[in-house]
Amino acid sequence: MTKKIQVKTTLVEMDGDEMTRIMWQMVKDKLLFPYLDMNIDYYDLHVKHRDDTDDQVTVDAARAIQKYGVGIKCATITPNEDRVVEYTLKKAWKSPNGTIRSMLDGTVFRKPILVENIKPGVTSWKKPITIGRHAYGDVYDNFEMRIPGPGKLEVVFTPEGGKPQSHTVKDFPSAGIVQVNHNLEASILNFAKACFTYGLSEKIDVWFSTKDTISKKYDAGFRDIFDREFNAHWKESFDKAGIEYFFTLIDDAVARIMKTEGGLLWALKNYDGDVLSDMVASACGSLAMMTSVLVSPHGWFEYEAAHGTVQKHYYKHLKGEETSSNSMALIFAWTGGLRKRGELDATPDVVAFADLVEKAALETVEGGIMTGDLLLLADKKPSNKKVNTEGFIDAIAGTLAKKVHG
Repeated sequence: MTKKIQVKTTLVEMDGDEMTRIMWQMVKDKLLFPYLDMNIDYYDLHVKHRDDTDDQVTVDAARAIQKYGVGIKCATITPNEDRVVEYTLKKAWKSPNGTIRSMLDGTVFRKPILVENIKPGVTSWKKPITIGRHAYGDVYDNFEMRIPGPGKLEVVFTPEGGKPQSHTVKDFPSAGIVQVNHNLEASILNFAKACFTYGLSEKIDVWFSTKDTISKKYDAGFRDIFDREFNAHWKESFDKAGIEYFFTLIDDAVARIMKTEGGLLWALKNYDGDVLSDMVASACGSLAMMTSVLVSPHGWFEYEAAHGTVQKHYYKHLKGEETSSNSMALIFAWTGGLRKRGELDATPDVVAFADLVEKAALETVEGGIMTGDLLLLADKKPSNKKVNTEGFIDAIAGTLAKKVHG
């Protein structure tokens, strides 16, 4: 029996929903617990438990990340009205990711997991495209209201110690809806710094795109902060490194990204990053083939599976039917968190183990053993084999065991 590796500092674990919750437990039982001795501060973010605690458990999880520095999160449900009925919830609670990100602030970096036997759907892409997604504000922390009928909508801002300033938003001729987004200049500046730091450390170009021609204060505010920060503190270093910072409209960036070979960081506002990271992940094989980490300017890190809860497979599972769900993003959430924990604790054996698990996962797929979503896209070889949800994790566990035990 190999002696277990000691993880020095407590890890914050946030459990999730549906099929990903089932896979999450398998990953722990088969890939982690046999090899690691770790203290876990556990938070159950199952949608019903969030409802039972009036979402306090989500707030507590975010505070735990602030305390210990590293959190690892499973995929969770953001309930709509159908989910409220399905799980008999008190209300449609906010996105747990939105709540956590609002408390931690920072930037979410998402990068596709590439394997040699799956070519990107965009044939020009040769290198990974990393998405730098602002983790604060926008639609995830907005104000929304149904307008019941004709009337005037006003926004009032009262400066601290000053007189209220009122602005008419819209004279509604009839019923409608309204949404108010906000952001903080300090958070946007941290976002810019994080993206420039990442680009320089990886020696890759940084793109930033918004719709500043339409949103002349909100989106243009992001653009101006990025420009000022880059010109004041980063331009010389970028020039020396032979890389560039590039701003363009988001629609132009989408068109350009399709023709680039990749190998860049694409910085985006919160919602834009949510949408376009899914596009990049899907084009590289699957939404389950994407790493995701929230990097807070306060030195906190949250690693997550950046996809949904695989609802359809969960319903099949409940009926006793076989599923073939891809657990790569869940595995890489754990390895990312473990690697960062090892780096912060100066425990190289933990870092090395995280690397070993990732190599085992990649080699398993490249060896032709994969779930159904990847089999459809992989190079056609007689040795390819489709396995079910647990069979995929078992195959990775077998590869890992050989690496650990020689």
